[in-house]
Amino acid sequence: MELRHIRYLLAVADHRNFTRAAESLHISQPTLSQQIKQLERALGVALLDRSGRMVRLTDAGEVYAQHARLALRDLDAGERAVHDVQDLTRGHLRVAMTPTFTAYFIGPLVHRFRSEYPGITVAVRETTQDRIEAELIANRLDLGIAFTGTHAAGIEATALFVETLSLVVGPDHPLAATAGPLPADRLAREPLGLLSADFATRAHIDRYFAECGVDPQIAVEANSIAALLEFVRRGSLATVLPDAITHVHADLHPVPLTPPLPSRTVSLLRRSSAYHSAAARAFAAIVYESVPDA
Repeated sequence: MELRHIRYLLAVADHRNFTRAAESLHISQPTLSQQIKQLERALGVALLDRSGRMVRLTDAGEVYAQHARLALRDLDAGERAVHDVQDLTRGHLRVAMTPTFTAYFIGPLVHRFRSEYPGITVAVRETTQDRIEAELIANRLDLGIAFTGTHAAGIEATALFVETLSLVVGPDHPLAATAGPLPADRLAREPLGLLSADFATRAHIDRYFAECGVDPQIAVEANSIAALLEFVRRGSLATVLPDAITHVHADLHPVPLTPPLPSRTVSLLRRSSAYHSAAARAFAAIVYESVPDA
């Protein structure tokens, strides 16, 4: 049995098809079939059910694949540890964050990190908090920036700062001239542009509306902060954004609400009880030093 046998089995399990699995591995289908049979002979058990239209793992195959995935994850982490250069002259860093941080937090962090460690390549992803935590657990990410809350098992969260939210409008919006706090129930009559429902910020906003007994008029949903900013600047929509984003855009106007929108705690996420590369430790140090004022 060799490591390639395990990778081949997992490829077939993922694709449920020998042809597609062979293409993904850049080997021929007969070679793949032969290697899987070698693994089954070595273990003395059938790992794949080939009787249907799709290839499936047998019960024994399911159990073996679970352990094989964990083993490969740990082997990948070990390989990263071996290649980790402590003087940070080379290496790779994988970071993800939820969308709001793209607009005001991640840019300065990456700029400073690249200035101090130009030999480190950085992969930055914007995604949902659930996906960040799943990718951290699977060792496909080094660090995540998201929010404090109920986290998946194996996730370690370090609080960074408190983020506050506000209703935001463009310069030509009628609410831009609002002098005092706007009652939350007024938003039932205002067309809103909000992040789509799979993002943590949207869940936060939805809870606020529910607690206020407001049925909001959601005219546009988007999975992009940049898109929301463009819509709001045109003047017809209001949105809800962190105050930090509003502060860096002079053409956006925050509108205070009563009751006020709730705040939330921003956290740095990582996988607990795991090897953390020198690059990840250096980036985390920059994050802690760059925490904005509350």
